[in-house]
Amino acid sequence: MNRLIYCLISFFCISLNCLAQEGKSSYDFLNIPISSHANALGGNNISIIEEDVSMATQNPALLGQEMDMQLNLNYMRYVAGINIAGATFSKATGERGAWGVGIQYFGYGEMKQTENNGVIIGTFSPKDIILNGMFSYDINDRLRGGINGKFVYSNYEQYSALALCVDMGINYYNPETELSLSAVIKNAGGQLKRFNNKFEKMPWDIQLGLSKTLAHAPFRFSATAQYLTQWKLPYTTISDQMNGTDGELKEKNNFASNLFRHLIFAADYIPSQNLYIALGYNYKTRTDMKSYKRNFLSGFSLGAGFRVKMFAVGASYTQHHIGGSTFMVNLTTNVSEFLR
Repeated sequence: MNRLIYCLISFFCISLNCLAQEGKSSYDFLNIPISSHANALGGNNISIIEEDVSMATQNPALLGQEMDMQLNLNYMRYVAGINIAGATFSKATGERGAWGVGIQYFGYGEMKQTENNGVIIGTFSPKDIILNGMFSYDINDRLRGGINGKFVYSNYEQYSALALCVDMGINYYNPETELSLSAVIKNAGGQLKRFNNKFEKMPWDIQLGLSKTLAHAPFRFSATAQYLTQWKLPYTTISDQMNGTDGELKEKNNFASNLFRHLIFAADYIPSQNLYIALGYNYKTRTDMKSYKRNFLSGFSLGAGFRVKMFAVGASYTQHHIGGSTFMVNLTTNVSEFLR
Protein backbone atom coordinates (compact mmCIF):
# COMPACT_ATOMS: atom_id res chain seq x y z
CA MET A 1 0.00 0.00 0.00
CA ASN A 2 3.03 2.28 0.50
CA ARG A 3 3.59 1.89 -3.25
CA LEU A 4 0.05 3.20 -3.91
CA ILE A 5 0.69 6.25 -1.73
CA TYR A 6 4.04 6.86 -3.44
CA CYS A 7 2.42 6.65 -6.88
CA LEU A 8 -0.31 9.11 -5.90
CA ILE A 9 2.20 11.64 -4.57
CA SER A 10 4.49 11.22 -7.58
CA PHE A 11 1.61 11.68 -10.02
CA PHE A 12 0.54 14.91 -8.32
CA CYS A 13 4.10 16.27 -8.40
CA ILE A 14 4.58 15.45 -12.08
CA SER A 15 1.27 17.06 -12.99
CA LEU A 16 2.03 20.22 -11.04
CA ASN A 17 5.14 20.64 -13.19
CA CYS A 18 2.95 20.58 -16.31
CA LEU A 19 0.90 23.69 -15.55
CA ALA A 20 -0.27 25.85 -18.45
CA GLN A 21 -0.03 23.06 -21.01
CA GLU A 22 -3.75 22.43 -21.28
CA GLY A 23 -5.78 23.11 -24.41
CA LYS A 24 -9.30 22.71 -25.68
CA SER A 25 -10.58 19.17 -26.17
CA SER A 26 -13.36 17.37 -28.01
CA TYR A 27 -13.69 15.18 -24.90
CA ASP A 28 -15.17 17.91 -22.72
CA PHE A 29 -18.21 15.69 -22.10
CA LEU A 30 -15.99 13.90 -19.56
CA ASN A 31 -16.52 16.92 -17.30
CA ILE A 32 -20.33 16.66 -17.26
CA PRO A 33 -21.34 15.46 -13.76
CA ILE A 34 -23.42 12.31 -13.33
CA SER A 35 -24.34 13.25 -9.76
CA SER A 36 -27.40 15.46 -9.35
CA HIS A 37 -25.94 16.72 -6.07
CA ALA A 38 -22.67 17.76 -7.73
CA ASN A 39 -24.65 19.34 -10.56
CA ALA A 40 -26.64 21.36 -8.02
CA LEU A 41 -23.41 22.52 -6.37
CA GLY A 42 -22.20 24.42 -9.41
CA GLY A 43 -21.51 21.46 -11.68
CA ASN A 44 -18.42 20.24 -9.86
CA ASN A 45 -17.68 19.28 -6.26
CA ILE A 46 -14.88 16.97 -5.13
CA SER A 47 -15.09 17.26 -1.35
CA ILE A 48 -18.57 16.65 0.13
CA ILE A 49 -18.80 13.52 2.27
CA GLU A 50 -21.98 11.48 1.93
CA GLU A 51 -23.08 7.93 1.13
CA ASP A 52 -23.58 8.49 -2.59
CA VAL A 53 -21.53 6.46 -5.07
CA SER A 54 -22.25 8.95 -7.87
CA MET A 55 -20.09 11.50 -6.01
CA ALA A 56 -17.14 9.11 -6.35
CA THR A 57 -17.10 9.89 -10.08
CA GLN A 58 -16.21 13.46 -9.07
CA ASN A 59 -13.35 12.24 -6.89
CA PRO A 60 -12.54 8.52 -6.54
CA ALA A 61 -11.26 9.20 -3.01
CA LEU A 62 -14.91 9.80 -2.00
CA LEU A 63 -15.64 6.11 -2.64
CA GLY A 64 -15.71 4.11 0.59
CA GLN A 65 -16.83 1.00 2.41
CA GLU A 66 -19.94 2.83 3.57
CA MET A 67 -21.19 2.49 -0.04
CA ASP A 68 -21.12 -1.33 0.01
CA MET A 69 -23.59 -2.81 -2.53
CA GLN A 70 -24.86 0.62 -3.56
CA LEU A 71 -26.44 1.17 -6.99
CA ASN A 72 -26.99 4.58 -8.56
CA LEU A 73 -29.03 5.35 -11.68
CA ASN A 74 -28.84 8.76 -13.31
CA TYR A 75 -30.48 10.67 -16.14
CA MET A 76 -29.86 14.18 -17.45
CA ARG A 77 -31.72 16.18 -20.08
CA TYR A 78 -28.86 18.33 -21.28
CA VAL A 79 -28.85 21.40 -23.52
CA ALA A 80 -29.75 21.06 -27.23
CA GLY A 81 -31.81 17.94 -26.58
CA ILE A 82 -28.84 15.81 -25.51
CA ASN A 83 -29.76 12.82 -23.34
CA ILE A 84 -27.33 11.40 -20.78
CA ALA A 85 -27.95 8.28 -18.70
CA GLY A 86 -25.96 5.73 -16.76
CA ALA A 87 -25.47 3.50 -13.75
CA THR A 88 -22.78 3.03 -11.08
CA PHE A 89 -22.32 0.17 -8.61
CA SER A 90 -19.93 -0.07 -5.64
CA LYS A 91 -18.72 -2.84 -3.32
CA ALA A 92 -16.56 -2.89 -0.20
CA THR A 93 -13.46 -5.08 -0.27
CA GLY A 94 -11.17 -6.06 2.60
CA GLU A 95 -11.07 -3.92 5.71
CA ARG A 96 -10.20 -0.59 4.10
CA GLY A 97 -10.94 -0.81 0.38
CA ALA A 98 -13.84 -0.36 -2.01
CA TRP A 99 -14.32 -0.72 -5.75
CA GLY A 100 -16.91 0.46 -8.21
CA VAL A 101 -17.91 0.10 -11.85
CA GLY A 102 -20.08 2.24 -14.06
CA ILE A 103 -21.33 3.03 -17.53
CA GLN A 104 -22.42 6.37 -18.97
CA TYR A 105 -24.16 7.04 -22.29
CA PHE A 106 -24.29 10.38 -24.12
CA GLY A 107 -26.82 10.50 -26.96
CA TYR A 108 -26.84 13.56 -29.22
CA GLY A 109 -30.04 12.80 -31.08
CA GLU A 110 -30.66 12.10 -34.73
CA MET A 111 -28.76 14.22 -37.25
CA LYS A 112 -29.00 14.55 -41.01
CA GLN A 113 -26.30 12.99 -43.15
CA THR A 114 -25.55 15.05 -46.25
CA GLU A 115 -23.23 15.00 -49.22
CA ASN A 116 -20.83 17.87 -50.00
CA ASN A 117 -23.51 19.56 -52.11
CA GLY A 118 -26.00 19.52 -49.24
CA VAL A 119 -28.16 16.65 -50.50
CA ILE A 120 -29.58 14.65 -47.58
CA ILE A 121 -28.71 10.96 -47.92
CA GLY A 122 -29.79 9.71 -44.50
CA THR A 123 -29.50 10.19 -40.77
CA PHE A 124 -27.14 9.10 -38.03
CA SER A 125 -27.06 9.22 -34.22
CA PRO A 126 -23.70 10.23 -32.72
CA LYS A 127 -22.89 8.97 -29.26
CA ASP A 128 -20.22 8.67 -26.59
CA ILE A 129 -19.95 5.85 -24.05
CA ILE A 130 -17.81 5.76 -20.91
CA LEU A 131 -16.97 2.54 -19.03
CA ASN A 132 -15.21 3.11 -15.73
CA GLY A 133 -13.71 1.18 -12.84
CA MET A 134 -12.82 2.74 -9.47
CA PHE A 135 -10.80 1.70 -6.43
CA SER A 136 -10.25 3.50 -3.14
CA TYR A 137 -8.28 2.72 0.01
CA ASP A 138 -8.37 4.19 3.53
CA ILE A 139 -4.75 5.17 4.21
CA ASN A 140 -5.72 5.96 7.81
CA ASP A 141 -8.86 6.99 9.68
CA ARG A 142 -8.92 10.43 8.06
CA LEU A 143 -7.07 10.06 4.76
CA ARG A 144 -8.28 8.17 1.69
CA GLY A 145 -6.89 7.80 -1.83
CA GLY A 146 -8.61 6.61 -4.98
CA ILE A 147 -8.23 6.03 -8.69
CA ASN A 148 -10.82 5.87 -11.48
CA GLY A 149 -9.97 4.43 -14.90
CA LYS A 150 -12.20 5.42 -17.84
CA PHE A 151 -12.46 3.73 -21.22
CA VAL A 152 -14.14 6.06 -23.73
CA TYR A 153 -15.77 5.03 -27.01
CA SER A 154 -17.06 7.62 -29.50
CA ASN A 155 -19.04 6.98 -32.67
CA TYR A 156 -20.01 9.78 -35.07
CA GLU A 157 -21.49 8.29 -38.23
CA GLN A 158 -18.70 6.24 -39.89
CA TYR A 159 -16.02 7.73 -37.62
CA SER A 160 -15.08 6.21 -34.27
CA ALA A 161 -12.43 6.75 -31.62
CA LEU A 162 -11.18 5.12 -28.42
CA ALA A 163 -9.54 6.80 -25.44
CA LEU A 164 -8.27 5.85 -22.00
CA CYS A 165 -7.87 8.20 -19.05
CA VAL A 166 -7.68 8.15 -15.26
CA ASP A 167 -8.70 10.29 -12.30
CA MET A 168 -6.54 10.18 -9.17
CA GLY A 169 -7.72 11.76 -5.95
CA ILE A 170 -7.05 12.10 -2.27
CA ASN A 171 -9.36 13.25 0.52
CA TYR A 172 -8.83 14.29 4.13
CA TYR A 173 -11.90 14.25 6.36
CA ASN A 174 -12.12 15.09 10.06
CA PRO A 175 -15.47 13.81 11.39
CA GLU A 176 -15.11 15.86 14.59
CA THR A 177 -14.91 19.22 12.82
CA GLU A 178 -16.66 17.98 9.64
CA LEU A 179 -13.93 19.50 7.51
CA SER A 180 -13.18 17.86 4.16
CA LEU A 181 -10.21 18.69 1.90
CA SER A 182 -9.63 17.11 -1.52
CA ALA A 183 -7.24 17.20 -4.44
CA VAL A 184 -7.84 15.50 -7.79
CA ILE A 185 -6.14 15.02 -11.12
CA LYS A 186 -8.83 14.40 -13.74
CA ASN A 187 -8.81 12.92 -17.22
CA ALA A 188 -5.09 12.22 -17.53
CA GLY A 189 -4.59 10.02 -20.58
CA GLY A 190 -4.96 9.98 -24.33
CA GLN A 191 -6.52 8.43 -27.41
CA LEU A 192 -5.96 4.81 -28.37
CA LYS A 193 -7.66 5.26 -31.73
CA ARG A 194 -8.08 8.58 -33.55
CA PHE A 195 -10.98 9.96 -35.55
CA ASN A 196 -8.51 11.05 -38.23
CA ASN A 197 -4.80 11.81 -38.47
CA LYS A 198 -4.81 14.13 -35.46
CA PHE A 199 -4.77 13.08 -31.82
CA GLU A 200 -7.28 14.94 -29.64
CA LYS A 201 -6.17 16.18 -26.23
CA MET A 202 -7.91 14.95 -23.12
CA PRO A 203 -9.40 17.71 -20.90
CA TRP A 204 -7.05 16.93 -18.02
CA ASP A 205 -7.25 19.14 -14.99
CA ILE A 206 -6.02 19.62 -11.44
CA GLN A 207 -8.70 20.52 -8.89
CA LEU A 208 -8.82 21.39 -5.19
CA GLY A 209 -11.87 21.33 -2.96
CA LEU A 210 -12.97 22.24 0.54
CA SER A 211 -16.24 21.53 2.37
CA LYS A 212 -17.12 22.53 5.94
CA THR A 213 -20.27 21.85 7.93
CA LEU A 214 -21.10 24.41 10.60
CA ALA A 215 -21.01 23.13 14.16
CA HIS A 216 -24.27 24.68 15.37
CA ALA A 217 -26.28 25.20 12.18
CA PRO A 218 -27.50 22.81 9.45
CA PHE A 219 -25.37 24.33 6.70
CA ARG A 220 -22.41 23.03 4.72
CA PHE A 221 -20.32 25.34 2.54
CA SER A 222 -18.04 24.29 -0.29
CA ALA A 223 -15.46 25.89 -2.55
CA THR A 224 -13.95 24.15 -5.57
CA ALA A 225 -10.99 25.36 -7.60
CA GLN A 226 -10.80 24.00 -11.14
CA TYR A 227 -8.85 24.51 -14.39
CA LEU A 228 -5.67 24.85 -12.32
CA THR A 229 -3.59 23.74 -15.30
CA GLN A 230 -3.94 27.25 -16.69
CA TRP A 231 -4.30 30.65 -15.06
CA LYS A 232 -5.74 32.75 -17.86
CA LEU A 233 -9.41 32.06 -18.65
CA PRO A 234 -10.39 35.11 -20.73
CA TYR A 235 -13.89 35.73 -22.03
CA THR A 236 -15.69 38.22 -24.27
CA THR A 237 -18.64 40.32 -23.13
CA ILE A 238 -21.52 41.72 -25.19
CA SER A 239 -20.36 45.26 -24.37
CA ASP A 240 -16.91 44.36 -25.67
CA GLN A 241 -18.45 43.18 -28.92
CA MET A 242 -20.39 46.43 -29.29
CA ASN A 243 -17.34 48.57 -28.54
CA GLY A 244 -14.85 46.54 -30.55
CA THR A 245 -12.53 48.31 -32.96
CA ASP A 246 -12.58 47.31 -36.63
CA GLY A 247 -14.78 44.35 -35.78
CA GLU A 248 -12.28 42.84 -33.31
CA LEU A 249 -13.57 41.45 -30.01
CA LYS A 250 -12.05 42.56 -26.72
CA GLU A 251 -11.26 39.99 -24.06
CA LYS A 252 -11.78 40.40 -20.35
CA ASN A 253 -8.59 39.03 -18.86
CA ASN A 254 -7.85 40.82 -15.58
CA PHE A 255 -6.74 39.25 -12.30
CA ALA A 256 -10.15 39.25 -10.60
CA SER A 257 -12.04 37.70 -13.52
CA ASN A 258 -9.41 34.98 -13.96
CA LEU A 259 -9.45 34.20 -10.24
CA PHE A 260 -13.21 33.83 -9.92
CA ARG A 261 -13.55 31.86 -13.17
CA HIS A 262 -11.48 29.19 -11.43
CA LEU A 263 -13.80 29.02 -8.41
CA ILE A 264 -17.19 27.46 -7.67
CA PHE A 265 -19.05 28.37 -4.48
CA ALA A 266 -21.84 26.22 -3.06
CA ALA A 267 -23.96 25.64 0.01
CA ASP A 268 -26.14 22.84 1.38
CA TYR A 269 -29.01 23.21 3.83
CA ILE A 270 -29.23 19.89 5.69
CA PRO A 271 -32.09 19.89 8.23
CA SER A 272 -31.82 16.10 8.65
CA GLN A 273 -29.83 13.11 7.40
CA ASN A 274 -32.66 12.37 4.97
CA LEU A 275 -32.94 15.76 3.26
CA TYR A 276 -30.74 18.39 1.65
CA ILE A 277 -31.29 21.52 -0.44
CA ALA A 278 -28.34 22.69 -2.52
CA LEU A 279 -27.35 25.92 -4.25
CA GLY A 280 -24.26 26.60 -6.34
CA TYR A 281 -22.72 29.49 -8.25
CA ASN A 282 -20.27 28.99 -11.11
CA TYR A 283 -18.88 32.31 -12.31
CA LYS A 284 -17.23 30.71 -15.33
CA THR A 285 -20.53 29.28 -16.54
CA ARG A 286 -22.17 32.67 -16.15
CA THR A 287 -19.44 34.58 -17.97
CA ASP A 288 -19.18 31.96 -20.72
CA MET A 289 -22.76 32.91 -21.58
CA LYS A 290 -21.95 36.64 -21.88
CA SER A 291 -22.01 36.24 -25.65
CA TYR A 292 -25.49 34.68 -25.56
CA LYS A 293 -28.90 35.67 -24.31
CA ARG A 294 -29.00 34.92 -20.60
CA ASN A 295 -30.97 35.76 -17.49
CA PHE A 296 -30.46 36.09 -13.74
CA LEU A 297 -30.19 32.32 -13.19
CA SER A 298 -27.25 31.85 -15.55
CA GLY A 299 -24.38 30.42 -13.51
CA PHE A 300 -26.64 29.38 -10.64
CA SER A 301 -27.68 25.80 -9.96
CA LEU A 302 -30.34 24.40 -7.66
CA GLY A 303 -31.12 20.97 -6.33
CA ALA A 304 -32.56 18.84 -3.57
CA GLY A 305 -32.46 15.27 -2.37
CA PHE A 306 -34.33 13.10 0.08
CA ARG A 307 -34.26 9.54 1.37
CA VAL A 308 -37.35 7.37 1.81
CA LYS A 309 -36.83 3.87 3.20
CA MET A 310 -34.59 2.01 0.71
CA PHE A 311 -34.31 4.78 -1.86
CA ALA A 312 -32.55 8.13 -2.13
CA VAL A 313 -33.73 10.55 -4.82
CA GLY A 314 -31.89 13.64 -6.02
CA ALA A 315 -32.76 16.27 -8.62
CA SER A 316 -31.05 19.39 -9.92
CA TYR A 317 -31.71 22.22 -12.34
CA THR A 318 -29.34 24.61 -14.10
CA GLN A 319 -29.89 27.26 -16.74
CA HIS A 320 -26.81 28.24 -18.73
CA HIS A 321 -28.77 30.73 -20.85
CA ILE A 322 -32.34 31.27 -22.07
CA GLY A 323 -33.34 28.06 -23.85
CA GLY A 324 -30.30 26.24 -22.49
CA SER A 325 -31.42 24.61 -19.24
CA THR A 326 -30.57 21.17 -17.90
CA PHE A 327 -32.47 18.87 -15.56
CA MET A 328 -30.96 15.87 -13.79
CA VAL A 329 -32.33 13.14 -11.55
CA ASN A 330 -30.60 10.38 -9.54
CA LEU A 331 -32.00 7.27 -7.88
CA THR A 332 -29.82 5.42 -5.38
CA THR A 333 -30.48 2.24 -3.44
CA ASN A 334 -28.63 -0.53 -1.64
CA VAL A 335 -28.92 -3.81 -3.50
CA SER A 336 -28.41 -5.83 -0.32
CA GLU A 337 -31.78 -4.58 0.95
CA PHE A 338 -33.47 -6.58 -1.82
CA LEU A 339 -31.46 -9.73 -1.08
CA ARG A 340 -32.61 -10.15 2.51
